[in-house]
Amino acid sequence: MADDQQPQKQQGGQNPIPPGQGTPPPQGPAPGQAQPTAGTPPGQPPAGTPPGQSGPFPPGGAQPPPPPPEDKTPANYQIGKHLPDTISVAIPAHKLQFDEQLFLRLLAGSISLTKDEKKRIVNSIPKLKQEQVDELIRIFEEEKRKFAELSKKHVPQLEKLEKQHWADWQDIELEQKAETKKGTDEAEAAEIRKKLGL
Repeated sequence: MADDQQPQKQQGGQNPIPPGQGTPPPQGPAPGQAQPTAGTPPGQPPAGTPPGQSGPFPPGGAQPPPPPPEDKTPANYQIGKHLPDTISVAIPAHKLQFDEQLFLRLLAGSISLTKDEKKRIVNSIPKLKQEQVDELIRIFEEEKRKFAELSKKHVPQLEKLEKQHWADWQDIELEQKAETKKGTDEAEAAEIRKKLGL
């Protein structure tokens, strides 16, 4: 009966799994082998990557070269160079002393003021003091100098802004001509009514 007390073996010569222990865990890779990358945290190189190397590519020549340094040499772009020799916008009568054409060229060429702001400046000149006009001229000239110091990469944007502001200035000229004509027509009509006794 001694043979009945020995545990029975399964076919194939393997011992049965002890009760309560379930399926044995799978064996990991042998020592020295790379770990699987499925569980690698984001931003970390895959397990098994040699120290000092951030990815599967070897160091030296694998990364793109850094971009060349930006050329910051001033382009000397002159704002207002495309303006005509004479600006046709009329400044209201005043008692100030300044070069009206210089003032108008600086104002028309400015790319930091809106069309409405430029119109208000022209119309307000009779109410300004001499030092205020002198200060405006200084500010406009300083603006030109600052934009001339920008590098070549800014030139396309400056040209685009100049075109937009020149179109706005032409609108100011047309609007002023229309207002002048309207005023002339009204004055002529009033003179005719006066002669007719109306």
